[in-house]
Amino acid sequence: MTPLNDARSFAPLRALLILCAILAGLGAATAQEVAATEPLEIASRGTRHSFSVEVMRDDESRSRGLMFRRSMPSEHGMLFDFRKVERVAMWMKNTYLPLDMLFIRPDGSIARIASNTEPLSTKVIPSGEPVLAVLELNAGTTAKLGIKAGDRVEHTMFGAR
Repeated sequence: MTPLNDARSFAPLRALLILCAILAGLGAATAQEVAATEPLEIASRGTRHSFSVEVMRDDESRSRGLMFRRSMPSEHGMLFDFRKVERVAMWMKNTYLPLDMLFIRPDGSIARIASNTEPLSTKVIPSGEPVLAVLELNAGTTAKLGIKAGDRVEHTMFGAR
């Protein structure tokens, strides 16, 4: 019988605990990693709504999006810059937050809103027409603020490119 105070008897357990702590830390960092934010406003029927948005400008960041995040402040969002005008499709795979998705034309006008998307769904959510960008906000934001298709999103992306 090995004495309990023998360091060798705890080595495998200690290694396992260290590995678990490292993996938990990496998972938390990946899941909650937040990029720098930029100001964005939506002009809707005489009212301006201000948000701070993370802007996804490359394939890697666009493919990651809000995946694995468990929360987002109410005045925040994520803006996907596709760099060219085209039909796009989004999905909610590995996305735990229900979202409102605003599909935005190059002039900043909102082409379509997909409201209250289903978390973790692999259902494709199409833009319906060629767009330059998609803005994701917490579900219910567009209804609460009265934001509709045709309203205008104001951000440097929609100025001179």
